[in-house]
Amino acid sequence: MTDLSPSQRTWKIFKRNKIAVAGLAVIIFTLLVAILGYLIMPDSTPRANNMTIQLSIKKPGSEFMILRLRKTEPVDTINIFTKMLFGQPSFYREIPITGYHFSKGWIYVNEYIGAEDKPERKAYKLPPAPLKGEPKYSKVPPLGGWGAEVVHRTYWFGTDIYGRDLLSRLILGTRVSLAVGLMSVIISMLLGVTIGAVAGYFGGWIDAALSWLMNILWALPALLLVIAISFALGKGLWQIFIAVGLSMWVEVARLVRGQVLSLKQVEYIEAAHSLGFSNTRIIIKHILPNIIGPILVLASSNFASAILLEAGLSFLGFGAQPPMPTWGSMIKEHYGYIVMDSAYLAIIPGLAIMFLVYAFNLVTIGLRDAFDIKSQSTRF
Repeated sequence: MTDLSPSQRTWKIFKRNKIAVAGLAVIIFTLLVAILGYLIMPDSTPRANNMTIQLSIKKPGSEFMILRLRKTEPVDTINIFTKMLFGQPSFYREIPITGYHFSKGWIYVNEYIGAEDKPERKAYKLPPAPLKGEPKYSKVPPLGGWGAEVVHRTYWFGTDIYGRDLLSRLILGTRVSLAVGLMSVIISMLLGVTIGAVAGYFGGWIDAALSWLMNILWALPALLLVIAISFALGKGLWQIFIAVGLSMWVEVARLVRGQVLSLKQVEYIEAAHSLGFSNTRIIIKHILPNIIGPILVLASSNFASAILLEAGLSFLGFGAQPPMPTWGSMIKEHYGYIVMDSAYLAIIPGLAIMFLVYAFNLVTIGLRDAFDIKSQSTRF
């Protein structure tokens, strides 16, 4: 096994940790769900915001008959890539019903208004032909033409207080959580590695000044710091990227500074100085590659922390603003139902946060063991 490269040895050790591999599998699955997004969501409308108030707070697994009537205004069909990113506006308005029949261009329905035994009788005029750009469905009810469609829909995770599909909003919330984690880690790594490397390598008054700044920010609670930055930048998704990223760079900088201090006196760094290499080249080419292990471990840990911070901010109202679904905002909207018979409304997004954060923590532990030099020397 001695002919293996350091990266191959690290990966081989990581694969032996079955729990860490399981955590990585959960992260990869979650990432695929986030990327596909609207393509796999039952409600593919933008921000999964298709409200059907009559279906408010329905239990998981509830099934309803839905009358879909074509909207009078034209709706453009978008390509699959745009739909994957932003969703497809609905061609239809949806009405829950318990029964229907057609007669001479009209559809007569028993409209569901919250109780199966108390439907409301209504009649709707059927549009005679599809609008430009509208897809033609192969399955349509008799005499309905292209203007109406009756479907049976199952809400696997139930509906929220506005009658929106909870599964669709949970899937879209996955994209928000991973995006916040990724962007925040990138921002914190760029700042932390740069500042930590400069402080540790040059020392002197530069190290003293940067260390003083790091110690000041280190003393502030992360959530309070993020809230303060959010107040300054405003509410929104991009503001959360920046706020969370700016709150986590200190830990990265402290780690990198300590690693650089321990490495800058070793022989190969002194040899690089003797050969006339620039300070920038020594830091980038000779020091940082040798401390990539601890940095990756911390990046994985910070990813989990960023997801928790985003959920906390959304719960407090500082995250992505409605109707954009986030796991934290879903808990905020429904936490009052925990003591009622609809606790699933808050428990489901809470479990999603817990499992994803736990998966990142498992990967962090696996990376820590894989990058440990003593562990590698004992196994190979």
